[in-house]
Amino acid sequence: MRNRRTATSASTGTLPRAAVAAALLMAVSACGGGGFSGGGDGGEGDTKDGGGTVRVLVNITPNLTKKFWNDLVAPFEKAHPGVDVKIEAPTGKGVPDTLQQQLAAGDAPDVVETLLPDKTLAPQMLDLTDEAWTKNTPLVKEASLDGRVYAVGVGEQAQSLVFYNKDAFAKAGIRELPENLDQFTSAMAKLKKAGYLPLQTSGDFATGLQLLQFTDPALAQRHPDWYSKVNSGDLKAGSSMRPYLKLYKSWIERGYIDKNALGVKYADGETHFLTGKSAMYVMGSWFTATEAAAKKDFKVGVFAAPVEKGQTYPGPQGATLAAPYMILKNSGEKRLARDLVEFLVTDKKAVTAQLKQDGNFRSGLDRALSPLEKDVQHILDDAPDKVAQGEGYGDDTLPKGFNSAWNTEVQGLYTGRSPDDVAKAVDRWVEAHS
Repeated sequence: MRNRRTATSASTGTLPRAAVAAALLMAVSACGGGGFSGGGDGGEGDTKDGGGTVRVLVNITPNLTKKFWNDLVAPFEKAHPGVDVKIEAPTGKGVPDTLQQQLAAGDAPDVVETLLPDKTLAPQMLDLTDEAWTKNTPLVKEASLDGRVYAVGVGEQAQSLVFYNKDAFAKAGIRELPENLDQFTSAMAKLKKAGYLPLQTSGDFATGLQLLQFTDPALAQRHPDWYSKVNSGDLKAGSSMRPYLKLYKSWIERGYIDKNALGVKYADGETHFLTGKSAMYVMGSWFTATEAAAKKDFKVGVFAAPVEKGQTYPGPQGATLAAPYMILKNSGEKRLARDLVEFLVTDKKAVTAQLKQDGNFRSGLDRALSPLEKDVQHILDDAPDKVAQGEGYGDDTLPKGFNSAWNTEVQGLYTGRSPDDVAKAVDRWVEAHS
């Protein structure tokens, strides 16, 4: 166990490293910037005739605009005269829905961004296992499926983070950041007494997501092989989460979380925290982009989510692959698509632009970071392990739809359902969909 840190410390402790979001890729607030200019290594070359069109289906958000994507690939096009990289926005509900529609219509793109392979998608994607340039990309092993590499990414998103209002902690007399769940609960009591809503949450997808993010480090130590045991039937997902469901319910009952949080939109939850109405906010590392763009009169800090008393702190960090790319096996431009993806995940300027634009991180890459971003990078670098969450990715996956089902059940805690009822409902859902 490391020495306790002070609540005003600018950095977090020591240790090592894993869902678009693990399964949910979220639209986050704009973070400024818009691509880059200049050259770049475009890969081994272009098609035989010197031209070609590569279609890329990407996620579009307020900061990942079509202009950003076009600026991003412009150096590649410049290095490959006659090549056109066609950026395509989702036409369905999102990238997953759009890709399925395109596959069904026989009109799939050459490259898809945002998604990670599963048993259904992997057979339709190009196997990149033997490509040397993939070896040092982030979380490449963790995101592999049956030992094969189908997706490569730009960086990683830390998930198990607690952002906090430094002024609120000082006013509440909290001098040491909580490292275990008992200390965290005690800190919330002090924050409430000081006049703050201790922990900010909201409705939409955020309710269940935050509980998954928050409990990853503790759950990973309590059940190191959680995914494999749940999938084999040796462990029940809901039952294994019962202690955390009970703790969360107690927080609602004590007023540490807004009892009417389900009526709060995701974006409004962010605003409540950034305007000083609440003291802590559990969210992934992309929140640093939102924080950087917000006007506020206090400083925001961050610490790794606490663990259970007696466990090692910090625990394994929930993390997921940021900006993953896959190449369609049936692409008519395999070589160009491969060269483009290599450029996007290995060219320093291209990588840096993507990391900056969406608040993502990559160990070993030298880029300008805000103090808050530096703290997040330290948490990622120092985590003893990186773990998936929720539906997961790679070999650590649960049935599709788990995140949504989990979110629905967790929200039931706000409407009178007991932790035992929620745990049993989760177990029934997993059993029915396995």
